[in-house]
Amino acid sequence: MRLATFKGGVHPPYRKELSQDIAIQKAPLPDKVVVFMQQHAGAPAKPIVKIGEKVKTGQIIAEPGGFISSYIHSPVTGTITEIKKVSNVIFGVAVEAITIERDSEDEWELLPHGDYNKFSREELLEIVKKAGIVGLGGAMFPTHVKLNPPKDKKIDTLIINGAECEPYLTIDHRMMLEKSEEILIGIKIVKKILGVKNVYIGIEENKKDAIEHLKNAWRGQVIVVPLETKYPQGAEKQLIYAITKRKVPRGGLPMDVGVVVQNVSTMYAIKEAVVDGKPLVERGLTITGEAVNKPGNWWVRIGTPISWIINNLGGGFKEGLEEIKVLMGGPMMGIPINNIETPIVKGNNGITSLIPEKQNGTFCIRCSYCVSVCPMGLQPYLLDLLGKKRRYDDAVQIGLLDCIECGSCSYICPAKIEHVKTIKLAKKVYKALRGGKR
Repeated sequence: MRLATFKGGVHPPYRKELSQDIAIQKAPLPDKVVVFMQQHAGAPAKPIVKIGEKVKTGQIIAEPGGFISSYIHSPVTGTITEIKKVSNVIFGVAVEAITIERDSEDEWELLPHGDYNKFSREELLEIVKKAGIVGLGGAMFPTHVKLNPPKDKKIDTLIINGAECEPYLTIDHRMMLEKSEEILIGIKIVKKILGVKNVYIGIEENKKDAIEHLKNAWRGQVIVVPLETKYPQGAEKQLIYAITKRKVPRGGLPMDVGVVVQNVSTMYAIKEAVVDGKPLVERGLTITGEAVNKPGNWWVRIGTPISWIINNLGGGFKEGLEEIKVLMGGPMMGIPINNIETPIVKGNNGITSLIPEKQNGTFCIRCSYCVSVCPMGLQPYLLDLLGKKRRYDDAVQIGLLDCIECGSCSYICPAKIEHVKTIKLAKKVYKALRGGKR
């Protein structure tokens, strides 16, 4: 049987064996958390607490700063000690952050809701919104907005993203094996919100145990689609095409072709919010890489410093290494971390510590390898060239803003040119010149 897939893509070393067979463990509580007000797409949240104030776990500490924004909750029980701007590597700017010193074990502020069937669509959306749920696959788009498309956009299909194509990361794999019942409840809640009947989950065929487990556990309630193991199989537009053969138009969104895509971990968070009354204050993530002593999968509180996670959960860095590259995420799309005191955010699905290889880029040899692997059908070498020449308008004309920043072009380049680095910068500069507009 031919596996569902898309055109283009690459096959990097996946290295999932480091952690894929390790069950998710619950991390002890950190002594301190630093909670960013910007850990979602859209406007930063606005703090509603003051220095010196006592807070409980799950208590709202910041409210949405706009239509596309999110509530933020305290991940621990403790005291607010600082509210100040801190460098946020994800968004590339300094944003407000609230520091909380933990002074006791958890005192939860919960309001369990029980049976979700008693709620209307609008009530369910409000619960999801108040719980501060955002996309946990990395994009961090506020979930309540994504689940409430304009009335002229008719959604008929829900796709659950279980591909987890990013090398090294295994948290979604473990979630599908360990939390299938909870994920299914989350799916049923989203089905009710969207009013759809067609529900699929796409899983790369290198997770055969998850494919078989969900087929048996869900008994046809969700169509399980095995996908070719190829990067970036889990990218939204590529996943939609692989499963439905629908093509999201240039500059368009999944809702333009009647589809909503949600990550498996987001489904779990929705179940916890709607049924258990638990806001998004912790998430599962993978600690992995050749530079760390103890790879694994953990439940970790939002705002926990990466240094604490590596030392207390990952067994610290291996001795004798001259250089270590720490990434928030995986090696293809992860964000390099220069300061490991940086705290994790809602969309952080892994911390990867690598032993970097020395490589210097040379000149483009016009081999077109980058063109052949680009999942969006772009010309990365040309976008790179136009970006370096600051010809942003010309770059936009040939698809600059359609780049999904997957890094396939940089990975395949024989000249070791980091095309994606230049393209990401060009996109950022172009949007800044237009006042943040596309």
